[in-house]
Amino acid sequence: MPNIQQILSRFPRLHNSLLPTPVHRLDYLSDEFGVNVYCKRDDLTGFGFGGNKTRKLDFLLPDALGRGCDTMIAIGANQSNFCRVAASYGVACGLEVHLVLGGEQPGEPTGNLRLDHLLAVVCHHIDSSDWDDWACEAEKLENELASQGRKVYRMPVGGSTPRGALGYVDAFAEIMADQSAVRLADQSRLGLEFDAVLHASSSAGTQAGLVVGQAASGWRGRIIGVSVAKPKASLEKEVLDLSQKTAAQIGVSVEPSSIVVDDGYIGEGYAARTLGCREAVALFAQRLGIFLDFVYTGKAAAGLIDYLRKGRFGKGANVLFIHTGGNIQLFE
Repeated sequence: MPNIQQILSRFPRLHNSLLPTPVHRLDYLSDEFGVNVYCKRDDLTGFGFGGNKTRKLDFLLPDALGRGCDTMIAIGANQSNFCRVAASYGVACGLEVHLVLGGEQPGEPTGNLRLDHLLAVVCHHIDSSDWDDWACEAEKLENELASQGRKVYRMPVGGSTPRGALGYVDAFAEIMADQSAVRLADQSRLGLEFDAVLHASSSAGTQAGLVVGQAASGWRGRIIGVSVAKPKASLEKEVLDLSQKTAAQIGVSVEPSSIVVDDGYIGEGYAARTLGCREAVALFAQRLGIFLDFVYTGKAAAGLIDYLRKGRFGKGANVLFIHTGGNIQLFE
């Protein structure tokens, strides 16, 4: 069976835009709980301030350019990481970029929105928190731009399409290589197999890509998506649907049993700060020198810490936590 890189070689990419991200052992958590906890730093992917969305755009931008598009529409909340990265990629590739942003237009742009303004893209603010409202407005905008002769590439929230999800199929191949490349303090290599991969899950694209990567590689561990907004049943359905569509592109199949979502760390809703999230953000900063955000990675890390305290991984297990980025949220 061909490896994942061979399978993905027929899909054009922006290759030079991404850096392989490091993996290192989180000694404080590992020593405290008797579990080998590692962190993959996808906040350091190296383009547009990094994060998991860069991996998706690495496949989405060539698709847009290959279709001859001259305009791009991305959708998200006012502080959307995806929109910030999409804007960065689009401007660098010479596209006219429009962002449909959910939330009232602030008097002073901060965080990601400040970067969007720096990139000089067109921001359309929709005073609604309903994703369907954002999508409806984006469709209207696409029709308006098309009537002006523009060729538009419109992406959904998070870039979570079958093409975008290939970014995390590719990332899964990188994770499998990481198992033999992790270095100890004395620079010797540590050959291991991860038993579980845990990450923040929201618009389904990252988790779907990982699940398809697992199906393509035959890896036997668990991929645990910690939901930051949606109920378990809803997000599992979205991940399964996107996984199956993504898998169909590369000729593999996905089993429903491989979709694992934990919605126990959402709190009152999307972007609502929980006690566990606050603790996790502080702990990672103060004990590990890693900055998380309160919307995505903080909640995923709260889940990780709770699993460790409850012994849900088992002594001596090898666990990988994916830092999917988003820490610009600290500067809102």
